[in-house]
Amino acid sequence: QVQLVESGGGLVQAGGSLRLSCAASARTFSNYTMGWFRQAPGKEREFVACIRSSGDSTLYSDSVKGRFTISRGNAENTVYLTMNSLKPEDTAVYYCAASYFWVDVTTPLVVDYWGKGTLVTVSS
Repeated sequence: QVQLVESGGGLVQAGGSLRLSCAASARTFSNYTMGWFRQAPGKEREFVACIRSSGDSTLYSDSVKGRFTISRGNAENTVYLTMNSLKPEDTAVYYCAASYFWVDVTTPLVVDYWGKGTLVTVSS
């Protein structure tokens, strides 16, 4: 069992920045592909970004590409999401996700473990 705990959410004005963190309990954290998803009120959970176990490859949704950066520190068992140029449409609960068997995590269907989420609110 892997526990994921997100932190760093909050209220920010449009154009501002936030950095989310996700601490993982897995002893083999470096073997997991890690990702971030988000879910806005009344909408389905959607892919934001993912990073492979070695950290050498990342993927982003078109809506955040160029503004968000995913990174990981395997020694710290932590994955980060740095969010710049935030927009009101980025408002959502952001979830950390982990997958052991899939190289890329771009759909909730391949996620093995979820965090409980952290709320990001961007005011206009």
